[in-house]
Amino acid sequence: MKKLLSAILAVLMVVSLAACSKPADPTPAAEEGKVLNIWTWNEEFWGFLGKYYADEVVDATTLKKGDVTIKRTTYPSDGGAYQDALDEALLNQANAAPDEKVDLFLAEADYILKYTNSEATMDVKSIGVTDFSNTYKYTVEAASDAKGVVKGVSFQCCPAAVIYRRSIAKDVLGTDDPAAVQEAMADWDKFNALAEQCKAKGYYMISTTNATYRVFSNNVTSPWVVDGKLNIDANIEKWMDQSEEFVKNGYTHYTSNIWGAEATEDMFGEGKALCYFGPAWYFNFSMTNAQDKEKGSFGDWAICQGPQAFFWGGTWILAATGTDNPTMVADIMNTFINNEEVCEKLVRDEAQFSNNQVINNKLATDSTYGSAFLGGQNDVAVFAELAKNIKFQNITQYDQLCNEGLQKYFTEYLDGQVATREDAINNFKDYIKTTYPSLTVE
Repeated sequence: MKKLLSAILAVLMVVSLAACSKPADPTPAAEEGKVLNIWTWNEEFWGFLGKYYADEVVDATTLKKGDVTIKRTTYPSDGGAYQDALDEALLNQANAAPDEKVDLFLAEADYILKYTNSEATMDVKSIGVTDFSNTYKYTVEAASDAKGVVKGVSFQCCPAAVIYRRSIAKDVLGTDDPAAVQEAMADWDKFNALAEQCKAKGYYMISTTNATYRVFSNNVTSPWVVDGKLNIDANIEKWMDQSEEFVKNGYTHYTSNIWGAEATEDMFGEGKALCYFGPAWYFNFSMTNAQDKEKGSFGDWAICQGPQAFFWGGTWILAATGTDNPTMVADIMNTFINNEEVCEKLVRDEAQFSNNQVINNKLATDSTYGSAFLGGQNDVAVFAELAKNIKFQNITQYDQLCNEGLQKYFTEYLDGQVATREDAINNFKDYIKTTYPSLTVE
């Protein structure tokens, strides 16, 4: 019943607020609020806001900027908990007290369309965010509604790469040079052949079967939902095929979730997995074991494109309709896409790939710039090339739970918890039926 109520609330959010044809009221409040509320699901952007925008960090949930208090509300992302709580707050926005209104909230690529195509978000150009000349085109497209009205910005661009262990590459291939490693895994046939070479040397190609999932899912030719019906793309099937083969042949260490302790323990110095997959935020935000100077593998990494170009995720800052702080909302957005000093600090100090092409291109051609974590490699130069391939396509508002659900239920099959692949897929379909009752699932 709880899932059903959550699903109904989500549908109401989309249907009742998603008329899209009515533009947000651009008229700012005569006197802006003294509390700005931002909704998040993790620490990442909140930390950047504290370092590069606020005047004072008061505590874990409170910042100060001038005479405005910036407060954070956070819910976990898993299982759609963040979306459920946010949907309820946005539905109550009109009746909320000024200091309790949602002013800014974050959204991921997997469900951003749910919010951009609703009246819960407003045209940011109407409040003064008008210069997107240095941002990456897909980040603007992702934050726009079906009519092209821009509802927010992203502070990062997320081309992704293979992140591999130099020492293992040297042992298996005789070199850790990114160009040579790229050649050895330039397509999936070569990738699978390299997996056999790794096994022969006592290594694993990947730590967990879920490591390659986003490469396949980001290269689908059709979305998760087509004409109101659940659709499993052929590329998702290919990931399932590869996962079965990798488990069967011993090319993967685990079948666990990529965020789990098992999947990340191979990042320690004694780890046996050759590669992981992810954008700049992944080796900065998710590879803390590798960053451990005492028992990790700091400096023993490099990046290359891998079998297919892809992007993964990204965080968008959306403007909530009804905010009583439109000036500060706009100022935050402009700061994180157009303030070159801040954007450069995100790259140099936070290992981000910024959403400012001027800064990225500057560092990509800087012979003195390199990442210590990557053994001195200029990761910005690699990501700047990969960013040219990003297209925001085949995305739906259902993607988060479809992606999470498919991996969860298929992993149960790989672990032997369910008997057959067909059983796993049927369990996934049952989950989608319950989670999204309005969808047709065959």
